[in-house]
Amino acid sequence: MVEVEIDGGGGGGGDGWWLLRQERDKENGDLFCSHKKLIFYKLYNSKKKLYNSKKDGIPSRETTINSSNGRRPIPLIGLGTATRTESGDQVKAAVIEAIKVGYRHFDTASLYGTEKPLGEAIKEALRLGLIKSRAELFITTKLWCNSTEGHLVVPALNQSLRELGLEYVDLYLIHWPLKLNQDDVKSPITKESIAAINIKDVWEGMEKCQNLGLTKSIGVSNFYPRIIEEILSIAKIPPVVNQVEMNPLWQQKKLIDFCKKKDILVTGYSPLGAYNIVWGHNRVMECDVLQDIAMSRGKTVAQVSLRWMYEQGVSFVVKSFNIEWMKQNLDIFDWSLTEEEVIKISCIPQQKHLYLSGTMLKEPHDVLSEIDAGLSY
Repeated sequence: MVEVEIDGGGGGGGDGWWLLRQERDKENGDLFCSHKKLIFYKLYNSKKKLYNSKKDGIPSRETTINSSNGRRPIPLIGLGTATRTESGDQVKAAVIEAIKVGYRHFDTASLYGTEKPLGEAIKEALRLGLIKSRAELFITTKLWCNSTEGHLVVPALNQSLRELGLEYVDLYLIHWPLKLNQDDVKSPITKESIAAINIKDVWEGMEKCQNLGLTKSIGVSNFYPRIIEEILSIAKIPPVVNQVEMNPLWQQKKLIDFCKKKDILVTGYSPLGAYNIVWGHNRVMECDVLQDIAMSRGKTVAQVSLRWMYEQGVSFVVKSFNIEWMKQNLDIFDWSLTEEEVIKISCIPQQKHLYLSGTMLKEPHDVLSEIDAGLSY
């Protein structure tokens, strides 16, 4: 039997500890987690202090990040727009419906090809009076790897702004910490086109974007501690967000702790495993632990997973263009997971899904291998 102590507080240990026991079933040898109830004290609510504190008894749906205008709010739930199947018209229609049901944070990227329909949806939402001004929305887009050179960063963001039909975005992220020597985003990636990123050079370009007013904040995506530390050592404007793969089956506890100490908000993508998407998986939605909790609480598996994400003090982007699912995914604020449920989710075996090696390129490559290793932190 292995006993593992997990900090139940904010790192100081003063709020108590959970003691998890990993044991083998005597009959079939399967591993399982158990805990002793008698050692709980001041446990559960301590996990939910930082980002989702309550105002007047109402759970907060946003946190704040640093920006060119001081601390600015960022909605904790965003709608992702990465797609390989929906048309531009379908993306536009989905975003309009999302605004109607309450979404105010939208995530796109030059790679996705959805900047233009997102911008068209914003324009239509303004025309319909669904929002009074563009400032009511939080828009994130990303710098693709074929523009990760210092002199290419500002032109790349200007191109994204033209696609979006906006004067600025709220958050601009470096999509991956690598360089692709290719002109077209959609060009096939070859071994020869992949190179290491000059992060100092690129980050200076990112800072210029913020100083020019093209974005309110800057950050990174799919970055790991070593390269974040490299940015922090030279940055005049530190990154405020790190967007990474995260869900109950890949919980990212160490990375979240690292980022929190650096005042970097973690945003989780694929919080449901990118269910039914070409590059995704069904393991989150088909997880027995999550299904059992959902059934006992009268919730969907998606709601349980997103509520768990919320209770980790992170933001997240979830992609669904189904109107009913959009509504359900927002319905996570007026209930909480129990101590027992949190323990069960903590015991789910962990498995990272997205690796560049074998996805971006079939053959081995040192740059991709280093990124994959760093993101397995």
